[in-house]
Amino acid sequence: MNVLNEKGIDAILDSENCRKAYRKVKANRGAAGVDGISVDELADHIRTHWPTIEQKLRAGTYQPGLLRPVSIPKAGGGSRELSIPTTQDRLIQQAIAQPLGEVFEPLFSRYSYGYRPGKSAHDAVRQMRHYVVEDGLKYVVDIDIRCFFDEVNHDILMRQIAEEVNDKTVLRLIGSYLRAGKLVNNQKVRHNGKGVPQGGPLSPLLANIYLTPLDRELEKRGLRFVRYADDLTIYAGSQRAAERILSSIVAWIEKNRKLRINTTKSGIRHPSEGGFLGYRIERDGRLAISRKSEEQFKEKVRYLLDARRPWKWDKLIDQWQKYVRGWVNYYGLTEWTEYRRLSGWCRRHVRKLCWQRWHNWKGRHNAFLRLKARPSHLRLAHCDRGAWRMAKHAALQSVLNNRRLRSWGFITPADLVRVSLR
Repeated sequence: MNVLNEKGIDAILDSENCRKAYRKVKANRGAAGVDGISVDELADHIRTHWPTIEQKLRAGTYQPGLLRPVSIPKAGGGSRELSIPTTQDRLIQQAIAQPLGEVFEPLFSRYSYGYRPGKSAHDAVRQMRHYVVEDGLKYVVDIDIRCFFDEVNHDILMRQIAEEVNDKTVLRLIGSYLRAGKLVNNQKVRHNGKGVPQGGPLSPLLANIYLTPLDRELEKRGLRFVRYADDLTIYAGSQRAAERILSSIVAWIEKNRKLRINTTKSGIRHPSEGGFLGYRIERDGRLAISRKSEEQFKEKVRYLLDARRPWKWDKLIDQWQKYVRGWVNYYGLTEWTEYRRLSGWCRRHVRKLCWQRWHNWKGRHNAFLRLKARPSHLRLAHCDRGAWRMAKHAALQSVLNNRRLRSWGFITPADLVRVSLR
Protein backbone atom coordinates (compact mmCIF):
# COMPACT_ATOMS: atom_id res chain seq x y z
CA MET A 1 0.00 0.00 0.00
CA ASN A 2 1.26 3.48 -0.94
CA VAL A 3 0.51 5.31 2.29
CA LEU A 4 1.08 8.76 0.78
CA ASN A 5 -1.46 8.13 -2.00
CA GLU A 6 -3.91 6.60 0.46
CA LYS A 7 -3.65 9.24 3.17
CA GLY A 8 -1.76 12.17 1.61
CA ILE A 9 -0.59 14.78 4.10
CA ASP A 10 -2.33 12.86 6.90
CA ALA A 11 0.35 10.17 6.61
CA ILE A 12 2.97 12.80 7.41
CA LEU A 13 0.98 14.49 10.18
CA ASP A 14 -0.05 11.21 11.83
CA SER A 15 0.65 11.57 15.55
CA GLU A 16 2.69 8.36 15.81
CA ASN A 17 4.72 9.30 12.71
CA CYS A 18 5.46 12.73 14.19
CA ARG A 19 6.45 11.27 17.56
CA LYS A 20 8.80 8.86 15.81
CA ALA A 21 10.24 11.76 13.80
CA TYR A 22 10.80 13.80 16.97
CA ARG A 23 12.62 10.92 18.67
CA LYS A 24 14.86 10.54 15.62
CA VAL A 25 15.70 14.26 15.48
CA LYS A 26 16.39 14.36 19.21
CA ALA A 27 18.65 11.29 19.00
CA ASN A 28 20.62 12.79 16.09
CA ARG A 29 21.18 16.01 18.01
CA GLY A 30 22.89 18.52 15.71
CA ALA A 31 23.25 22.28 15.79
CA ALA A 32 20.47 24.86 15.78
CA GLY A 33 19.38 26.55 12.57
CA VAL A 34 19.01 30.25 11.82
CA ASP A 35 16.32 30.68 14.50
CA GLY A 36 18.68 29.49 17.25
CA ILE A 37 16.21 26.89 18.61
CA SER A 38 18.18 23.87 19.81
CA VAL A 39 17.08 20.24 19.86
CA ASP A 40 16.53 20.51 23.62
CA GLU A 41 14.20 23.48 23.11
CA LEU A 42 12.30 21.90 20.21
CA ALA A 43 9.59 20.15 22.28
CA ASP A 44 8.45 23.39 23.99
CA HIS A 45 8.54 25.24 20.66
CA ILE A 46 6.40 22.59 18.95
CA ARG A 47 3.86 22.50 21.79
CA THR A 48 3.38 26.26 21.45
CA HIS A 49 3.33 26.58 17.65
CA TRP A 50 2.14 23.20 16.33
CA PRO A 51 -1.51 24.18 15.68
CA THR A 52 -0.39 26.97 13.33
CA ILE A 53 2.30 24.80 11.70
CA GLU A 54 -0.15 21.93 11.13
CA GLN A 55 -2.76 24.23 9.62
CA LYS A 56 -0.23 25.62 7.12
CA LEU A 57 1.01 22.13 6.24
CA ARG A 58 -2.54 20.95 5.52
CA ALA A 59 -3.33 24.06 3.48
CA GLY A 60 -0.13 23.72 1.45
CA THR A 61 1.05 27.19 2.46
CA TYR A 62 3.90 26.20 4.78
CA GLN A 63 7.26 27.76 3.91
CA PRO A 64 10.46 26.24 5.35
CA GLY A 65 12.84 28.49 7.25
CA LEU A 66 16.11 29.64 5.73
CA LEU A 67 19.07 27.26 5.82
CA ARG A 68 22.25 28.05 7.74
CA PRO A 69 25.36 27.28 5.62
CA VAL A 70 28.22 25.57 7.45
CA SER A 71 31.54 24.49 5.91
CA ILE A 72 33.16 21.35 7.26
CA PRO A 73 36.59 20.03 6.28
CA LYS A 74 36.68 17.01 3.97
CA ALA A 75 38.93 14.10 4.90
CA GLY A 76 40.82 14.37 1.61
CA GLY A 77 41.30 18.12 1.82
CA GLY A 78 39.05 21.04 0.93
CA SER A 79 35.64 21.57 2.47
CA ARG A 80 32.02 20.54 2.06
CA GLU A 81 29.12 22.91 2.62
CA LEU A 82 26.22 21.72 4.71
CA SER A 83 22.93 23.59 4.85
CA ILE A 84 21.49 23.27 8.36
CA PRO A 85 17.68 23.53 8.59
CA THR A 86 15.96 24.74 11.72
CA THR A 87 15.11 22.02 14.22
CA GLN A 88 11.42 22.55 13.35
CA ASP A 89 12.14 21.84 9.69
CA ARG A 90 14.31 18.85 10.59
CA LEU A 91 11.29 17.42 12.42
CA ILE A 92 9.00 17.99 9.42
CA GLN A 93 11.59 16.62 6.98
CA GLN A 94 11.94 13.49 9.09
CA ALA A 95 8.15 13.13 9.21
CA ILE A 96 8.13 13.30 5.38
CA ALA A 97 11.10 10.95 4.96
CA GLN A 98 9.52 8.10 6.95
CA PRO A 99 6.42 7.45 4.77
CA LEU A 100 8.27 8.54 1.59
CA GLY A 101 10.95 5.98 2.37
CA GLU A 102 8.29 3.27 2.73
CA VAL A 103 7.09 4.11 -0.78
CA PHE A 104 10.50 4.10 -2.48
CA GLU A 105 12.49 1.56 -0.48
CA PRO A 106 11.03 -1.44 -2.38
CA LEU A 107 12.02 0.26 -5.66
CA PHE A 108 15.69 0.69 -4.78
CA SER A 109 18.40 -1.60 -6.08
CA ARG A 110 19.81 -4.32 -3.82
CA TYR A 111 23.26 -2.97 -4.76
CA SER A 112 22.54 0.49 -3.34
CA TYR A 113 23.78 0.59 0.25
CA GLY A 114 23.90 4.20 1.43
CA TYR A 115 21.44 5.58 3.99
CA ARG A 116 19.10 2.61 3.81
CA PRO A 117 17.55 0.58 6.64
CA GLY A 118 19.27 -2.75 7.15
CA LYS A 119 22.23 -1.85 4.92
CA SER A 120 25.63 -0.44 5.79
CA ALA A 121 29.03 0.52 4.43
CA HIS A 122 30.31 -2.86 5.62
CA ASP A 123 27.71 -4.60 3.44
CA ALA A 124 28.93 -2.58 0.46
CA VAL A 125 32.56 -3.51 1.18
CA ARG A 126 31.66 -7.21 1.46
CA GLN A 127 29.87 -7.03 -1.90
CA MET A 128 32.94 -5.37 -3.42
CA ARG A 129 35.13 -8.19 -2.13
CA HIS A 130 32.70 -10.80 -3.48
CA TYR A 131 32.99 -9.36 -6.99
CA VAL A 132 36.78 -9.34 -6.84
CA VAL A 133 37.55 -12.55 -4.95
CA GLU A 134 34.60 -14.83 -5.76
CA ASP A 135 33.73 -13.59 -9.27
CA GLY A 136 37.33 -12.84 -10.27
CA LEU A 137 36.64 -9.31 -11.56
CA LYS A 138 40.03 -7.60 -11.27
CA TYR A 139 39.25 -4.23 -12.87
CA VAL A 140 37.46 -1.53 -10.90
CA VAL A 141 35.73 1.37 -12.64
CA ASP A 142 35.49 4.38 -10.31
CA ILE A 143 32.90 7.00 -11.25
CA ASP A 144 33.08 10.22 -9.27
CA ILE A 145 30.12 12.57 -9.69
CA ARG A 146 31.23 16.18 -9.35
CA CYS A 147 29.40 18.06 -6.58
CA PHE A 148 26.49 15.62 -6.74
CA PHE A 149 24.28 17.13 -4.03
CA ASP A 150 24.68 20.58 -5.60
CA GLU A 151 23.78 19.39 -9.11
CA VAL A 152 20.59 17.34 -8.62
CA ASN A 153 18.04 18.64 -11.14
CA HIS A 154 14.80 19.59 -9.35
CA ASP A 155 12.51 18.98 -12.35
CA ILE A 156 13.86 15.47 -12.94
CA LEU A 157 13.69 14.59 -9.24
CA MET A 158 10.14 15.89 -8.78
CA ARG A 159 8.97 13.98 -11.88
CA GLN A 160 10.41 10.80 -10.38
CA ILE A 161 8.64 11.37 -7.06
CA ALA A 162 5.37 12.24 -8.85
CA GLU A 163 5.45 8.86 -10.61
CA GLU A 164 4.82 7.23 -7.21
CA VAL A 165 3.19 10.01 -5.16
CA ASN A 166 0.15 11.80 -6.58
CA ASP A 167 -0.85 13.96 -3.61
CA LYS A 168 -0.32 17.57 -4.67
CA THR A 169 0.07 18.89 -1.12
CA VAL A 170 2.84 16.40 -0.36
CA LEU A 171 4.61 17.15 -3.65
CA ARG A 172 4.39 20.89 -3.01
CA LEU A 173 5.86 20.44 0.47
CA ILE A 174 8.81 18.38 -0.82
CA GLY A 175 9.42 20.93 -3.55
CA SER A 176 9.44 23.75 -1.01
CA TYR A 177 12.28 22.05 0.85
CA LEU A 178 14.27 21.68 -2.36
CA ARG A 179 13.86 25.39 -3.05
CA ALA A 180 14.57 26.60 0.50
CA GLY A 181 16.85 29.63 0.52
CA LYS A 182 20.01 30.15 2.55
CA LEU A 183 20.96 32.91 4.95
CA VAL A 184 24.34 34.23 3.78
CA ASN A 185 25.76 37.38 5.38
CA ASN A 186 22.31 38.14 6.82
CA GLN A 187 20.77 38.10 3.34
CA LYS A 188 18.49 35.50 1.76
CA VAL A 189 20.01 33.62 -1.16
CA ARG A 190 17.50 31.81 -3.34
CA HIS A 191 18.02 28.35 -4.82
CA ASN A 192 18.80 28.12 -8.54
CA GLY A 193 16.70 25.09 -9.42
CA LYS A 194 19.44 22.59 -8.69
CA GLY A 195 20.75 20.76 -5.67
CA VAL A 196 19.58 18.85 -2.62
CA PRO A 197 20.67 20.73 0.53
CA GLN A 198 22.87 18.49 2.66
CA GLY A 199 22.19 18.66 6.37
CA GLY A 200 18.55 17.63 6.67
CA PRO A 201 16.96 14.17 7.09
CA LEU A 202 15.34 14.29 3.65
CA SER A 203 18.45 14.75 1.47
CA PRO A 204 19.88 11.17 1.64
CA LEU A 205 16.54 9.67 0.60
CA LEU A 206 16.11 12.16 -2.26
CA ALA A 207 19.65 11.38 -3.44
CA ASN A 208 18.85 7.65 -3.59
CA ILE A 209 15.62 8.34 -5.48
CA TYR A 210 17.50 10.46 -8.02
CA LEU A 211 20.16 7.79 -8.68
CA THR A 212 17.83 4.79 -8.80
CA PRO A 213 17.40 5.06 -12.63
CA LEU A 214 21.19 4.77 -12.86
CA ASP A 215 21.09 1.59 -10.76
CA ARG A 216 18.39 0.17 -13.03
CA GLU A 217 20.43 0.99 -16.13
CA LEU A 218 23.46 -0.80 -14.68
CA GLU A 219 21.30 -3.82 -13.81
CA LYS A 220 19.72 -3.85 -17.29
CA ARG A 221 23.21 -4.04 -18.79
CA GLY A 222 24.11 -6.93 -16.49
CA LEU A 223 26.94 -5.00 -14.81
CA ARG A 224 28.25 -5.81 -11.33
CA PHE A 225 28.34 -2.63 -9.23
CA VAL A 226 28.18 -1.19 -5.74
CA ARG A 227 26.74 2.24 -4.98
CA TYR A 228 26.91 4.01 -1.63
CA ALA A 229 25.08 7.35 -2.00
CA ASP A 230 27.01 9.07 -4.83
CA ASP A 231 30.06 6.75 -4.57
CA LEU A 232 29.89 4.27 -7.45
CA THR A 233 32.20 1.42 -8.45
CA ILE A 234 31.64 -1.06 -11.29
CA TYR A 235 33.59 -4.31 -11.70
CA ALA A 236 34.85 -5.80 -14.97
CA GLY A 237 36.88 -8.80 -16.08
CA SER A 238 39.20 -7.04 -18.53
CA GLN A 239 40.77 -3.67 -19.25
CA ARG A 240 38.86 -3.36 -22.54
CA ALA A 241 35.51 -4.10 -20.89
CA ALA A 242 36.29 -1.59 -18.13
CA GLU A 243 37.08 1.11 -20.68
CA ARG A 244 33.81 0.50 -22.53
CA ILE A 245 31.86 0.63 -19.27
CA LEU A 246 33.51 3.86 -18.14
CA SER A 247 32.86 5.62 -21.44
CA SER A 248 29.25 4.52 -21.86
CA ILE A 249 28.12 5.00 -18.26
CA VAL A 250 29.67 8.46 -18.00
CA ALA A 251 27.80 9.45 -21.18
CA TRP A 252 24.54 8.00 -19.79
CA ILE A 253 24.85 9.87 -16.49
CA GLU A 254 25.58 13.18 -18.19
CA LYS A 255 22.66 12.77 -20.61
CA ASN A 256 19.98 11.23 -18.40
CA ARG A 257 20.80 12.59 -14.95
CA LYS A 258 22.24 15.97 -16.03
CA LEU A 259 25.25 15.43 -13.77
CA ARG A 260 28.91 16.17 -14.39
CA ILE A 261 31.65 13.61 -13.90
CA ASN A 262 34.96 14.44 -12.23
CA THR A 263 37.33 13.02 -14.86
CA THR A 264 40.42 13.41 -12.66
CA LYS A 265 38.94 11.15 -9.95
CA SER A 266 37.16 8.72 -12.27
CA GLY A 267 39.00 5.91 -14.03
CA ILE A 268 40.07 2.27 -13.98
CA ARG A 269 42.26 0.66 -11.30
CA HIS A 270 43.25 -2.61 -9.70
CA PRO A 271 41.36 -3.46 -6.46
CA SER A 272 44.61 -3.15 -4.46
CA GLU A 273 45.01 0.47 -5.57
CA GLY A 274 42.89 3.44 -4.57
CA GLY A 275 39.96 2.46 -2.40
CA PHE A 276 36.20 2.37 -1.89
CA LEU A 277 34.65 3.52 1.38
CA GLY A 278 38.15 3.49 2.90
CA TYR A 279 38.95 -0.12 1.96
CA ARG A 280 41.03 -1.80 -0.73
CA ILE A 281 41.57 -5.45 -1.59
CA GLU A 282 45.05 -6.94 -1.47
CA ARG A 283 46.19 -9.25 -4.28
CA ASP A 284 45.67 -12.25 -1.99
CA GLY A 285 42.02 -11.23 -1.42
CA ARG A 286 42.39 -9.73 2.06
CA LEU A 287 40.58 -6.52 2.90
CA ALA A 288 42.97 -3.72 3.84
CA ILE A 289 42.73 -0.07 4.79
CA SER A 290 43.18 2.18 1.77
CA ARG A 291 46.38 4.21 1.77
CA LYS A 292 44.39 7.43 1.77
CA SER A 293 42.41 6.32 4.83
CA GLU A 294 45.59 5.26 6.60
CA GLU A 295 47.13 8.67 6.00
CA GLN A 296 43.96 10.34 7.31
CA PHE A 297 44.21 8.19 10.44
CA LYS A 298 47.82 9.23 10.97
CA GLU A 299 46.94 12.88 10.43
CA LYS A 300 44.26 12.64 13.13
CA VAL A 301 46.68 10.91 15.52
CA ARG A 302 49.23 13.68 14.97
CA TYR A 303 46.52 16.23 15.72
CA LEU A 304 45.31 14.54 18.90
CA LEU A 305 48.83 13.89 20.25
CA ASP A 306 50.27 17.30 19.43
CA ALA A 307 52.12 18.54 22.52
CA ARG A 308 51.24 22.13 21.61
CA ARG A 309 47.56 21.40 22.19
CA PRO A 310 46.70 22.65 25.71
CA TRP A 311 44.38 19.78 26.62
CA LYS A 312 44.25 18.37 30.11
CA TRP A 313 45.28 14.73 30.38
CA ASP A 314 41.73 13.43 31.06
CA LYS A 315 40.28 15.26 28.06
CA LEU A 316 43.09 14.06 25.82
CA ILE A 317 42.54 10.42 26.78
CA ASP A 318 38.77 10.78 26.36
CA GLN A 319 39.17 12.24 22.86
CA TRP A 320 41.75 9.59 21.99
CA GLN A 321 39.57 6.67 23.08
CA LYS A 322 36.49 7.98 21.27
CA TYR A 323 38.41 8.34 18.03
CA VAL A 324 40.22 4.99 18.19
CA ARG A 325 37.08 3.04 19.14
CA GLY A 326 35.07 4.62 16.32
CA TRP A 327 37.88 4.02 13.84
CA VAL A 328 38.22 0.34 14.80
CA ASN A 329 34.44 -0.16 14.59
CA TYR A 330 34.46 1.11 11.01
CA TYR A 331 37.60 -0.71 9.83
CA GLY A 332 36.75 -3.92 11.63
CA LEU A 333 36.70 -5.94 8.40
CA THR A 334 40.47 -5.75 7.95
CA GLU A 335 43.08 -8.24 9.17
CA TRP A 336 44.55 -7.98 12.69
CA THR A 337 48.04 -7.39 11.19
CA GLU A 338 46.82 -4.02 9.86
CA TYR A 339 46.09 -2.87 13.43
CA ARG A 340 49.33 -4.24 14.87
CA ARG A 341 51.41 -2.25 12.38
CA LEU A 342 49.56 1.01 13.07
CA SER A 343 49.46 0.44 16.84
CA GLY A 344 53.25 0.49 17.19
CA TRP A 345 53.29 3.78 15.33
CA CYS A 346 50.58 5.19 17.66
CA ARG A 347 52.51 4.19 20.81
CA ARG A 348 55.61 5.91 19.48
CA HIS A 349 53.59 9.11 19.13
CA VAL A 350 52.31 8.75 22.71
CA ARG A 351 55.89 8.39 23.98
CA LYS A 352 56.92 11.39 21.93
CA LEU A 353 54.07 13.39 23.51
CA CYS A 354 55.17 12.39 27.03
CA TRP A 355 58.78 13.33 26.31
CA GLN A 356 57.70 16.76 25.06
CA ARG A 357 55.31 17.38 27.97
CA TRP A 358 58.12 16.71 30.44
CA HIS A 359 59.73 19.84 28.93
CA ASN A 360 63.37 19.61 30.08
CA TRP A 361 65.87 17.33 31.80
CA LYS A 362 64.53 18.15 35.28
CA GLY A 363 60.97 17.33 34.27
CA ARG A 364 62.11 14.10 32.61
CA HIS A 365 64.24 13.13 35.60
CA ASN A 366 61.30 13.68 37.98
CA ALA A 367 58.97 11.76 35.66
CA PHE A 368 61.37 8.82 35.58
CA LEU A 369 61.52 8.82 39.38
CA ARG A 370 57.71 8.85 39.62
CA LEU A 371 57.54 5.97 37.16
CA LYS A 372 60.14 4.00 39.16
CA ALA A 373 62.59 3.81 36.25
CA ARG A 374 65.78 1.84 36.69
CA PRO A 375 68.82 3.92 37.74
CA SER A 376 70.45 3.28 34.37
CA HIS A 377 67.49 4.94 32.67
CA LEU A 378 67.78 8.18 34.64
CA ARG A 379 70.71 9.27 32.48
CA LEU A 380 68.28 9.42 29.55
CA ALA A 381 66.78 12.60 31.00
CA HIS A 382 69.84 14.56 29.79
CA CYS A 383 69.64 13.25 26.21
CA ASP A 384 69.27 16.04 23.65
CA ARG A 385 67.97 13.94 20.76
CA GLY A 386 64.72 14.94 19.07
CA ALA A 387 61.46 13.75 20.63
CA TRP A 388 60.55 11.47 17.71
CA ARG A 389 63.92 9.71 17.87
CA MET A 390 63.70 9.40 21.64
CA ALA A 391 60.25 7.80 21.34
CA LYS A 392 61.96 4.80 19.73
CA HIS A 393 64.71 4.51 22.36
CA ALA A 394 64.67 1.14 24.16
CA ALA A 395 64.97 2.76 27.58
CA LEU A 396 61.95 5.02 27.03
CA GLN A 397 59.99 2.06 25.67
CA SER A 398 60.84 0.21 28.86
CA VAL A 399 59.71 3.07 31.11
CA LEU A 400 56.59 3.78 29.01
CA ASN A 401 55.85 0.17 28.14
CA ASN A 402 52.67 -0.98 26.41
CA ARG A 403 51.02 -2.11 29.64
CA ARG A 404 51.60 1.25 31.28
CA LEU A 405 50.22 3.17 28.30
CA ARG A 406 47.11 0.96 28.32
CA SER A 407 46.66 1.54 32.06
CA TRP A 408 46.68 5.28 31.38
CA GLY A 409 43.95 4.84 28.76
CA PHE A 410 46.06 5.04 25.61
CA ILE A 411 44.52 2.05 23.91
CA THR A 412 45.50 1.25 20.33
CA PRO A 413 43.57 -0.40 17.48
CA ALA A 414 45.40 -3.69 18.15
CA ASP A 415 44.39 -3.58 21.85
CA LEU A 416 40.71 -3.31 20.95
CA VAL A 417 40.83 -6.02 18.30
CA ARG A 418 42.74 -8.38 20.60
CA VAL A 419 40.01 -7.97 23.24
CA SER A 420 37.24 -8.63 20.70
CA LEU A 421 38.96 -11.83 19.55
CA ARG A 422 39.05 -13.37 23.04
